[in-house]
Amino acid sequence: MTVVGIITALIVGLIVGALGRLVVPGRQNMPIWLHMLVGVGAALLGTVLARAMGIATETAGVDWGELLVQVVVAAIAVAIVAGVGGRRSVTHR
Repeated sequence: MTVVGIITALIVGLIVGALGRLVVPGRQNMPIWLHMLVGVGAALLGTVLARAMGIATETAGVDWGELLVQVVVAAIAVAIVAGVGGRRSVTHR
């Protein structure tokens, strides 16, 4: 993978992670690097799932079906990560 490919994956991961966060209701106390990590993972897994479902992923332009699958996967991942992180928080009296 080239440097441009890695930078592109990080940017797409950040966007997909942010869109996934917008879909999940409520407040998520997650740092930006965790959103990027969740987004990159969701983008990769979303592409695999889109291909398995028969959604075209190699078209000219934006693949809206693939993006939709990626955002749904990111929303699920953000909800899981925020839920796990939320249970570990310390309550102040």
